[in-house]
Amino acid sequence: MVETTNMQVSRLFRVEKEGSKVKAFVDVCVADCLIVKGFKVVENAEGLFVGMPSEPGKDGKWYHTVLPVTKEKKEEISKVILEAYNG
Repeated sequence: MVETTNMQVSRLFRVEKEGSKVKAFVDVCVADCLIVKGFKVVENAEGLFVGMPSEPGKDGKWYHTVLPVTKEKKEEISKVILEAYNG
């Protein structure tokens, strides 16, 4: 398991479908008390990035259900997830 001071990947499910931009679904345990489900490892022209959990609205658009408080926390979450994916 990849860990920081208060965050670890609790589940990583790799997507094996050829041609899929989504490479994995990831759940993260925060501070040993909360599991956040639905992060995605996505590949685009620039490489891999982490997509935040989201769900469709009634208007057909997708909306994030989890948002980091700061840019630094988003980077920390991404680092933990990508290290687990690549590890």
